Amino acid sequence: MDLFKKCNDYEIVDKYKGLGVYPYFHALETKQDTEVMMEGKRRIMIGSNNYLGLTGDERIIESGVETFKEFGSGVSGSRFLNGTLKLHIELEDRLAEFLHKDACLTFSTGFQTNLGIISALAGRNDLVFIDRENHASIYDGVRLSFGKMVRYRHDDMDHLEKKLKETDDKYGKLIITDGVFSMSGDIANLPEIVRLAKKYNARVMVDDAHGFGVLGKHGRGTAEYFDLEDDVDIIMGTFSKSLASLGGYMAADQKIVDYVKHNSRPFIFSAAITPANAATALKALNILKEEPQRPKQLLDIAAYMRKRLIEKGLEVADHSVAPIIPIYTYGMLRTLVACKKLYDKGVYVNPVLPPAAPEGECMIRTSYMATHSEALMDEASDIIAEVLLNLPDSEDVLLKEISEHGV
Repeated sequence: MDLFKKCNDYEIVDKYKGLGVYPYFHALETKQDTEVMMEGKRRIMIGSNNYLGLTGDERIIESGVETFKEFGSGVSGSRFLNGTLKLHIELEDRLAEFLHKDACLTFSTGFQTNLGIISALAGRNDLVFIDRENHASIYDGVRLSFGKMVRYRHDDMDHLEKKLKETDDKYGKLIITDGVFSMSGDIANLPEIVRLAKKYNARVMVDDAHGFGVLGKHGRGTAEYFDLEDDVDIIMGTFSKSLASLGGYMAADQKIVDYVKHNSRPFIFSAAITPANAATALKALNILKEEPQRPKQLLDIAAYMRKRLIEKGLEVADHSVAPIIPIYTYGMLRTLVACKKLYDKGVYVNPVLPPAAPEGECMIRTSYMATHSEALMDEASDIIAEVLLNLPDSEDVLLKEISEHGV
């Protein structure tokens, strides 16, 4: 069989491009902000993970430009060889201090961070318990390791306990959960996870990519939100969201960090994050510390938008305080048509389709920034309601409308 047969038979992209509802790879023409220019038109941006609104902050930009001039464009190697800068060490020290952990280690991307941590720690005699809705990088991290994956139903603590109870104590056990789940905005039941970990002699790792800068009085994330910072063994996070840069990190006890540092192939054999990435992440961290009101502003604007959407009769998830608000659209074509109409009317959102959502349970993911205004949320919610409340439920009706009138 020809290796490329699968590629030639892959027709779904052409299908949705032909219908005019393909939703991906729209090109930004301005920096990330609450309003952007995208393909020649103003769009309200509620599909970004720029939670603290710092990606376009002039202080961040100036920090990156000055660092670029001082250190150049890259490091030309791994941290083991020539790639360690004083900026990396300073960033790791400041992050460890902020997160109340002994030590910190940075990686080139958030995805690589999970690959690097899990593949180093999970050995042949270890079990890794993961929530079914964890990020794909956690799944791939377990697959890259020699450990065995044990999945439990999303946020189902009884099911997690059942799985833990079935294991022999001779195995090492690591429970990994997203702090804030990226699609649903659900917040992990960390108190119960910690309780079960102590009961069954397991360790706890939290992927706080969407919790850092968002939850907790100081923005330290899910563990601070639940006052469990001393009970979480490993905190993982990214720089590409609240910290307005690119890269990732793990924070843990010094011995754990040292072990990963010397045994993680994704860390050892990758170039370090660029000088500008390190400097801008550090600057964003300093701004978060100097302006601790930003996480509250973020949750306040998310609460405002959630209330507006519910008042307009839209079906949204209302059980979380996180700045991720999914709007349920169910059918795949209905979701794609809704996103296309919203985009054309000037609102940028993200479709959540299989495999990120079960078949028939598609949604539109909206996410918010501390710098969004209520006036902008009023405008966006009016457009969302206008589009979704006038959208047919039937895929046949949608296909007929598209064939007759276009999207």
